[in-house]
Amino acid sequence: QVQLVESGGGLVQPGGSLRLSCVASGRTFSNYAMAWFRQAPGKEREFVGSINWSGSSTYYAEAVKGRFTISRVNPENTVFLQMNSLKSEDTAVYYCAAREVIDATIVRHPTRPRDFGSWGQGTQVTVSS
Repeated sequence: QVQLVESGGGLVQPGGSLRLSCVASGRTFSNYAMAWFRQAPGKEREFVGSINWSGSSTYYAEAVKGRFTISRVNPENTVFLQMNSLKSEDTAVYYCAAREVIDATIVRHPTRPRDFGSWGQGTQVTVSS
């Protein structure tokens, strides 16, 4: 098991930027791939982006590609989501998620919530004037 805690959400104007952080604790000695999801009112949880256990590979949803960047610092067990050029439609609760990687030689980027076994509590991002 791994525990995840997100932070960094808040209110920002359209076109602005925010950086979210997710700190992992627990079985961090294992290899974990990390991802960000978001959920807006009245909508299903949506995949945002993911990063493999080593940080060498990333994958993004089309809606955020070119604007959002995922990175991680493994010794600190922390993953970041840098969000630039924010739009009102980016408003949502953002969740950090993790999945254990059994074979570290195979890089995959699943996008379904069911593929991730650990979740943070979420942090609110509101983009509004």
